[in-house]
Amino acid sequence: MLKAMFYSLFLIISGFFTTQTANSYYLTAHDFKFKDINGNELNLGNFKGKVVMVVNVASKCGFTGQYKGLQSIWDKYKDKGFVLVGVPTNDFYQEYNTEEEVKNFCELTFGVNFPMTSITPVRGDDAHPFYKWAKSIYGNKTVPKWNFHKLLIDKEGKIADTYSSMTGPNDKDLIKMIENLLNS
Repeated sequence: MLKAMFYSLFLIISGFFTTQTANSYYLTAHDFKFKDINGNELNLGNFKGKVVMVVNVASKCGFTGQYKGLQSIWDKYKDKGFVLVGVPTNDFYQEYNTEEEVKNFCELTFGVNFPMTSITPVRGDDAHPFYKWAKSIYGNKTVPKWNFHKLLIDKEGKIADTYSSMTGPNDKDLIKMIENLLNS
């Protein structure tokens, strides 16, 4: 009897954890929402059928110059079904304190006009649910190790590939992948 009770308890507990993880597999990037840099909802579900690149960004990073390349690929592909979402984060202590400061810096310095979220954690226990989902499904390669880490999402909302901070926005392999996804 005691053995049966322990077995039942084990099944209940393991079922809870399995169900929680299994449910993650049914989600796509389209199931997540951010708060945008102006305080409005930014629903990734609005981008179904589009190729999306989510990039964690920072204003005071050695890679901040990548904003110029990000803006150029946004300009080139935004009318072809491509969406670029910048996610300012202070996880690496290189971001301004307020969304207004980030927005002003990005617009005035780089002419950024692609969608940006509010300042958002992208790593660890405090990470935004989108980043927790990405890690649970696609593993550690989706966890930003530094600013300007890129997650490329296909039209169905699945992560197609990831690119480190070292990969610039105009990298030929990244551009080829964007074009392949747009044409698929």
